[in-house]
Amino acid sequence: MCTVGQVVHTLPEGKPVQGLTSLADEVYVLRPKECDQVEVYDVITYRLLRCLTVPNSGGANDMTSCEHYRYVYISVYTYKCIYRLDVQGAVTRWAVNDVPAGLSVNAAHNVLVTCDEVRKIKEFSSQGDLLRELTLPGDVMHPWDAIQLTSGDYIVCHGADSDAVHRVCKISSDGSDIVHSHGGQRGSDTAQYNVPRYLAVDNNEFVLVADVFNQRVTLLSPTLGYIRQVVSSDKLKGDLVRLHLDTRRRRLYVADNDWTGVMYRTGRVVVFSV
Repeated sequence: MCTVGQVVHTLPEGKPVQGLTSLADEVYVLRPKECDQVEVYDVITYRLLRCLTVPNSGGANDMTSCEHYRYVYISVYTYKCIYRLDVQGAVTRWAVNDVPAGLSVNAAHNVLVTCDEVRKIKEFSSQGDLLRELTLPGDVMHPWDAIQLTSGDYIVCHGADSDAVHRVCKISSDGSDIVHSHGGQRGSDTAQYNVPRYLAVDNNEFVLVADVFNQRVTLLSPTLGYIRQVVSSDKLKGDLVRLHLDTRRRRLYVADNDWTGVMYRTGRVVVFSV
């Protein structure tokens, strides 16, 4: 990621985007609808291929995928659960027993669920078995998303509207120590964030951060040093609500939703070359 991201395509605008990921040669976009909630697009032509329905998915708040098992995972905060979809649309569900926030898949092909209210990362097998719970340091308030590196350490972003500190941290594999961090007091300067909500990490462990209310994507080094803004606010229409990096094709998918003052009304996905 040597340059600022360049827009290569924008998917059709529609209902607000609740989740965003890719799997094999397809892009998955989750929207709040009665049916056909998951729109599946071709990754090259961006043509809509099909739609999948996920029953009782109201309150969905994130989505990720696993290339190894060819599953898509959706977190639903209203039911405190995870839905697992296969590529044909068959659905399995399991309980998290805490409100899920962010989702990711680690090198062992297990699902990491970040639970912001209890400051935990929960690791589940692809079948929904709870394998591990990690409690984060006390000053990591409202962790939104977590990605586990090949070293075992975690990249975690945290900070809600009510919190003074908004940061991205590298946390040791046992959850006890903050190894590196970027951010601090909430703000709009290059060293600050205003709700860092979603993360992506490339093959060289450079970190992309979705800074929601600053409407930008920040690129950090593997030691969390500031490099540049990859996506700036002038490329977006609304709040930056989702982030997905396709490392193989060097495509960054960014979802922004239009806030009306009461709720999100519409949303779209902008595709950047990085």
